[in-house]
Amino acid sequence: MGTEVGQAPAWRRAARLFTAPAHTGEAAPLRWDLGFYLACLAFALPTALVSEFYGYRVWGNFATVAYGLGAAHSGYLLLSARKGRTPRGVPGSRWCGIAAVALLAMILPLALLVIRRLTGVDWLITPFSWAAQPEVWVIERSAGLLLHHGTPYVDVTALSRAPVVNDYTPYGPVMAVFGLPRALFGGTPLTDALTDARWMFALAACACVLGSLKLLKWPKVPVGAAQLALACPLTALTWAVAGPDLAIVGLLVLACALAATGRVAWSGLVLALVISAKLIVAPAAAVLAVLVLVRRGSVGHEKGLDWTALTRFATALVATTAAVHLPVYLVDPAAFVEHVFRFPLGMGVVRSPAASPLPGHLIAETGAFGRVAAFALVGAAAVAMVVWLVRRPPANGSGALLRIAVGLGALILLTPATRYGYLVYPLILLGAHLAFRVAEDPTAPPAQQSATSPA
Repeated sequence: MGTEVGQAPAWRRAARLFTAPAHTGEAAPLRWDLGFYLACLAFALPTALVSEFYGYRVWGNFATVAYGLGAAHSGYLLLSARKGRTPRGVPGSRWCGIAAVALLAMILPLALLVIRRLTGVDWLITPFSWAAQPEVWVIERSAGLLLHHGTPYVDVTALSRAPVVNDYTPYGPVMAVFGLPRALFGGTPLTDALTDARWMFALAACACVLGSLKLLKWPKVPVGAAQLALACPLTALTWAVAGPDLAIVGLLVLACALAATGRVAWSGLVLALVISAKLIVAPAAAVLAVLVLVRRGSVGHEKGLDWTALTRFATALVATTAAVHLPVYLVDPAAFVEHVFRFPLGMGVVRSPAASPLPGHLIAETGAFGRVAAFALVGAAAVAMVVWLVRRPPANGSGALLRIAVGLGALILLTPATRYGYLVYPLILLGAHLAFRVAEDPTAPPAQQSATSPA
């Protein structure tokens, strides 16, 4: 049947959800919500259908339902806003979509994949059977090696066979801590399920979020911040199939909250643990160092640079980093360098398979000139970040998080050997930036103005 006279086509009526004026002031954020969940749905559905990884496909099926519900709920709220009505109670909350993603796209697929992993097929070279990504197995193995040999790194040149990619542990020694529960208490189906490293990553990330919010005196977190940091597909997917990046970025946010609230020695200690787990976040040290140095003058208590605070921060950072690395390094220096530095840089006995459709990798793949150009772009981005820090030093935690997000985002986009999944770092940091900005808003209630007050 054709379209009835006077009735617009269905696609045009749907488009009006984004363009037509509403009778309330809620239209703009609701349109953002609807667009966000539809974009997430466009990522989840193909993942469920065509991904080569079993865990990705499982996550994609759950996430398709979660994001579909989020889009439907946002559409319902937007239609209500156009009619001048606001649903009461829980159905009227924009947090319903976040809750759907947390339950259906994070908790449930992780639980299912943990149980599925008990079948014991993850070590096979069959990605279509993996219930956990290789980094989970590698970190759990590194914990066992640390307990029995004093180092999480094996000498790949002394194996009785040719080394392969999964023989490498391209992380700092702190990352092995997340595998210790499995190494200490695993061995039965129940204990293996309860000590899966992904639970440890998730618990660490949640603890860091709660700790950061407590330091900021529990600000009212914007829905947009939760969407970027929690409901984004990269976060939800990482939570279900892997997880180490969430623990690392959670610790990074906690280090920033500690620095912003004047707990500079603790900030240096936590940041040292972050860097000692994954070296990619090392540039954050420069940003937090500048924040610690200029914070005293920015909060208005005293003028000038706080060199004493910077000294405490740097001392804690350097001392903790040395205390964590030296024992492991001394056990087997060659293995340490091979795993932590040579392999990620593509100079190891086995070449890192890290690849992505990001600009740095695509440029480097054009040949020798492309590799030089990619590294030149990384250098140019580093110079630009230094100029930004010098000319506009971060005055508070939200400013520091924004600079760290931009810096890590540029590094991830331009580095030749990287994965698109690493973009979870800038996305979560941008979400944290929005939450910190609420806490540091001088017009907010006094209880939320914590990040710029003395500890």
